[in-house]
Amino acid sequence: MVSFELSEEQAMIKETIAGFATDQMEPLMRESDEKAEIAEEIIKTGWELEIISSNIPEEYGGFGDKPSALTGVIAYEELAHGDLSAALHLVSPTVAAYSTLLYGTEEQKKEFLPAFCGDEFKASGAALLEPRHSFCPSAMTTTAIRDGNEYVLTGQKCLVPIAKESENIIVFATTDTGAGFAGVEAFMVPSNAENLVISEREKNMGLKALTTYEVSLNGVRVPLERKIGGERGIDFLDLLSRSRLALAAMAVGLMRRAAEHSRDYAKERIAFGEPIGSRQAIAFMIAEMFIETDATRMLVWEAAWKCDRGEEFSKEAAIAKYYAADKVMKICDGAVQVMGGHGYVRDNPPELWFRNARAFAMFEGMAMV
Repeated sequence: MVSFELSEEQAMIKETIAGFATDQMEPLMRESDEKAEIAEEIIKTGWELEIISSNIPEEYGGFGDKPSALTGVIAYEELAHGDLSAALHLVSPTVAAYSTLLYGTEEQKKEFLPAFCGDEFKASGAALLEPRHSFCPSAMTTTAIRDGNEYVLTGQKCLVPIAKESENIIVFATTDTGAGFAGVEAFMVPSNAENLVISEREKNMGLKALTTYEVSLNGVRVPLERKIGGERGIDFLDLLSRSRLALAAMAVGLMRRAAEHSRDYAKERIAFGEPIGSRQAIAFMIAEMFIETDATRMLVWEAAWKCDRGEEFSKEAAIAKYYAADKVMKICDGAVQVMGGHGYVRDNPPELWFRNARAFAMFEGMAMV
């Protein structure tokens, strides 16, 4: 039987993160966007929520067992409800941390995981996307060629979050062109590695507070012990699907916030002697916003539930992510329309949400549950 009741732990996590997002993240959302940076107090307090360390076993410095996808999507929805840029900044290190935890060798876990359980935020960017319009994760052009006890990485990545702040960047590259998902492996590459070039910060339409960079790998040599999983490697489709769940959950958080704002504004805005929400066209639009938000959440939760049960969930994760990318854009556009001309003004949040929502259609591998 399917149950939608949260466990006691999940309810506590949801409440704690929702309080942080509402009280601290959202009030600084506009300022962060204008200044193009995340406030230090947000990063510090967000890290103290121990989102990563609570999923890492005690032997590696944490106090949990392993990541729960369902608990993760619940948490990420609340973070994005506060501010998507700050949410992505805070959870960007999950890609390196969880890839290592789930597929790393024992030596790699001991070397890399304790850093994600410390008192201060540990930046670690993830390089998956490539700067071409036809990019597909199963057909990467970034290659990793074996040369003795090393791999030589060549290619270009884009939209790599917090790359310049990172000590290590987890890079996804193909070791077997034509093998699809099965040919993709992950490498923990020092950001100061020879022949690795991090560009100037990218100038994006949305998510202006989140720092992203292009990363060029011009024959970067990486020792075998920095290939996640060693000879065994990773299950890339599993990691990609976990990333899709994370992004879809954040889209739900943004959808929910835009729908709530539209509802509240429609109740308060008086035109021709009555609230605009009393007009059928506006009321139906807002109702559809909430319907699509709940429908998307159910897709995300189903895929996360299957993931936690050890069942195949890659199809469900892909459906959830791509459905979320479409609907978050529609809902945030609706939030602009509900406010009329005011929705296009920078003083009001719908224009910011609209710019941020556009990113979901191209994002892959930015976070993980």
